[in-house]
Amino acid sequence: MKKTIVLLVFAGMFAMQGCKQKSAVQMDGSDAGVVNVSRCDVRFNGVSFTGALNGADTCVAVKGDSILEFSCAEKRDFFRDPNGSVSDNAPILLSAIDNTKPFTFTVKVTPGFTEEGTYNAADIFIYANDTLWHKLAFEQDERGNHRIVTVRTVGTSDDNNHEKLDSASVYLRFSSDTRTLASYYSFDKNEWYMVRLYKNNYPDSLWVGISSQCPKTGICKSVFEDISLEQKSVTDFRMGN
Repeated sequence: MKKTIVLLVFAGMFAMQGCKQKSAVQMDGSDAGVVNVSRCDVRFNGVSFTGALNGADTCVAVKGDSILEFSCAEKRDFFRDPNGSVSDNAPILLSAIDNTKPFTFTVKVTPGFTEEGTYNAADIFIYANDTLWHKLAFEQDERGNHRIVTVRTVGTSDDNNHEKLDSASVYLRFSSDTRTLASYYSFDKNEWYMVRLYKNNYPDSLWVGISSQCPKTGICKSVFEDISLEQKSVTDFRMGN
């Protein structure tokens, strides 16, 4: 019996200061998901971003060697709600990694928080495909509080509110020894707080990334600084360093 596999590619236009899609990059991932990553070439403080979702490369501006500004227009988010609705139009800038080797991805974020900007956030991502990813965010909640949020997506997203922070900026970190993957935040890049840890079941070819999101109204202009992508894990997963 012959089987015909039909690949349907739907191209959408998400306009914001010229944000646009380019040619797609093929990456390994879950059989159930779609990888719709576009080629780009953004270099920031030694980290090469070669993939983009939703025109992310046209939404960023690198200021010298130390600062990257990431602008996101309103009504752009990345979340697969348990009720079945899907928001997948937030711009995400991606760097390819070999998940068979340890890695640690660290960056300082300053989200573009505003009074009306509920769920505005600066995020870092682990991304395999559109149904298999993890987001660590510094986000504004429904009450205007600024807190650490994690979203793990395996088909459907969960949504976890963590600590409320009285700070404009925070360091975010992912680290993996190929078996364990953990998420952290820090105020000073020295003392780390673990917010999530689970088994690294992601495919061998993987992306890490950064994003700015603005699910409601206005604009979210987030600032990223002091970024690093190292081929080693933290030595103590509980302490994060």
